[in-house]
Amino acid sequence: MKKFLAPALLAAALAVPAFASDGPDKLVTIVTSENAQTQLMSMVLTNQAIGQGHSAQILLCGPAGDMALADAPEAATAPQPPMGASPQALLKAAMGKGAKVEVCAIYLPGKGADASVLMDGVTVAKPPAMAAAMAADDTIVWSF
Repeated sequence: MKKFLAPALLAAALAVPAFASDGPDKLVTIVTSENAQTQLMSMVLTNQAIGQGHSAQILLCGPAGDMALADAPEAATAPQPPMGASPQALLKAAMGKGAKVEVCAIYLPGKGADASVLMDGVTVAKPPAMAAAMAADDTIVWSF
């Protein structure tokens, strides 16, 4: 009986999905890259993490902030291979799944603009709140 019980317990332990751990469940994705492929991949991975049960907060700084503009440049909206998605389209998909999207507090002043140029649902990050979110024990931080 002992020889059967040990393999059965091992098999049961291995069957537990990886995302069912007691690890961090919140994700902060920080995107600063101006590279459209990097921006797109950051959104692909963030959407995957949301699909695996993580809550997501996205911070867009510097050139990546352009993804959040209502009138975004072509680099943020042009379809990319292999699926024909754009960085902004996947940003919107993440928002549709509940991701909170913010631009850095210095992004708009640096552009000489105000919040009216942002897509609906995008806000300006408050540094104390963002620092707390990034430093929380239950948070994973990804930077692109």
